[in-house]
Amino acid sequence: MDFWGDEQFSFFENILFSVLGQSVDVIEAQFLSGGDINTAAQVFSSAGVFFIKWNHVDNSAVGSPSMFESEAWGLDLLRPTGAFQIPQVIGHGHYQGKCYLILEYIDFGKPAKTYWETLGQKLTILHSHTQPQFGLHFDNYIGSLHQNNKLTDNGFDFFFDHRLLPQAGLAFYKGLLSKQAYDALFRLRERLPDLIPDERPALLHGDLWSGNVLINEEGSPALIDPAVYYGFREAELAFTKLFAGFDERFYDAYDEAFPLQSGFNERVSIYNLYPLLVHLNLFGSGYVSAVERILKQF
Repeated sequence: MDFWGDEQFSFFENILFSVLGQSVDVIEAQFLSGGDINTAAQVFSSAGVFFIKWNHVDNSAVGSPSMFESEAWGLDLLRPTGAFQIPQVIGHGHYQGKCYLILEYIDFGKPAKTYWETLGQKLTILHSHTQPQFGLHFDNYIGSLHQNNKLTDNGFDFFFDHRLLPQAGLAFYKGLLSKQAYDALFRLRERLPDLIPDERPALLHGDLWSGNVLINEEGSPALIDPAVYYGFREAELAFTKLFAGFDERFYDAYDEAFPLQSGFNERVSIYNLYPLLVHLNLFGSGYVSAVERILKQF
């Protein structure tokens, strides 16, 4: 018996026809992890092998792109930097109540001996891309949550107004964050210029944890599932420390190629308020103590 069933194969064939403009026969499909709200598969077809993910959720807000549309734009923004292999976007759209994204499938390999050094060096290449303002010309998503990328001249204002405050406000509204902690966030705002360095906007992947870094056939890193924007590069490096999974050789290679200002490790928790607030809103009260501890510290 086919695990997926004729209906699922028909879905694959119809969306592939929609984006390729030719009839496609699906031969086989293998389930892959697609995150918390998406389903994903490696699809073998007469037109090649594809990575396809889909869901039943319309995440588009008024004037904002849908989740998969913004992900496609983010991948297309990262690819020209030449820093990493980024999967080609084959297409995205809606079909029979489902949103879908079709990407080039990246075959996995074993890490090269210099894998971690390469990852650090390549990330500095990505972060060397800059623009005059923080933010981006389109909004996107972090997980399933809307991410406001309003272009902002001041990095401290951007970090507080468009990263920390929306997530803290949502957590407070949902009863996950106390008023005491919410008020403490505003006191932190006043201290940000003294706590973190004022650097130029850097192009960030935006959701750089170990699950979004693949090892390709050549043993080199490839990036998927971005939440791109131009922000403080230290915020990206701090996020890699939140759930671990990155070797110290990665940090050493990065710092050698694009030195960080002194005291970075003392600033990590400030930047990680953002992903912790995101996880608080997505997964519940298990993250509230970490948020409150950082606010109390600073």
